Amino acid sequence: MLLITETTEDIKLICEADEESGKKDYYIEGIFMQAEQKNRNGRVYPEKTLMKEVKRYNKEYVTNSRAMGELGHPEGPTANLERVSHLIKEMKVEGNNIIGKAKILDTPYGQIVKNLIDEGAKLGVSSRGMGSLKKNEAGVNEVQEDFMLAAVDIVADPSAPDAFVNGVMENKEWVWENGVLQPREIENMQAELSKADRRKIDEAKVKMFKYFLSRL
Repeated sequence: MLLITETTEDIKLICEADEESGKKDYYIEGIFMQAEQKNRNGRVYPEKTLMKEVKRYNKEYVTNSRAMGELGHPEGPTANLERVSHLIKEMKVEGNNIIGKAKILDTPYGQIVKNLIDEGAKLGVSSRGMGSLKKNEAGVNEVQEDFMLAAVDIVADPSAPDAFVNGVMENKEWVWENGVLQPREIENMQAELSKADRRKIDEAKVKMFKYFLSRL
């Protein structure tokens, strides 16, 4: 399964102050993901695939206060608690858009985000997930039904070159090795999956990644 990342620029930076205590709460809000639209990476998320996954992510992560994101663009799908900067409070569907709202936390990296907001810096978000791709009839890479969302991260100036979203690790496959998720070459991943019954390859991929998510 490939690491799949997408960046979105249409993000509002919100600072709300409590009238009594004077404490400021910081949020980011806007389009986190989009379906049925070719993005800058040349990929399309079918509506059925994306909406199904967002429903699962809401149920298992957002409602349980587990939907944490990081500052910057991690190189892999695993969560690094030391870099957590925000917690997603809401993800809802509006047409083909996934509208999200996240609260900036009082963590070391969350404080950096707050300072950037105070200074008027431009920020965006980048979704991070795992799944397979297949070219459709139009020759566009279509995200397949095994897609699983891992996190939505905060990134700086997403209008900059595609280096922000086309990391080296994105083109590698990920497999479990002795209890650790390791990047491996595509050939090695195919060798692992070749052990599964041909009719159950997709099921094997999904089972592998579900186990990974359970360990976050």
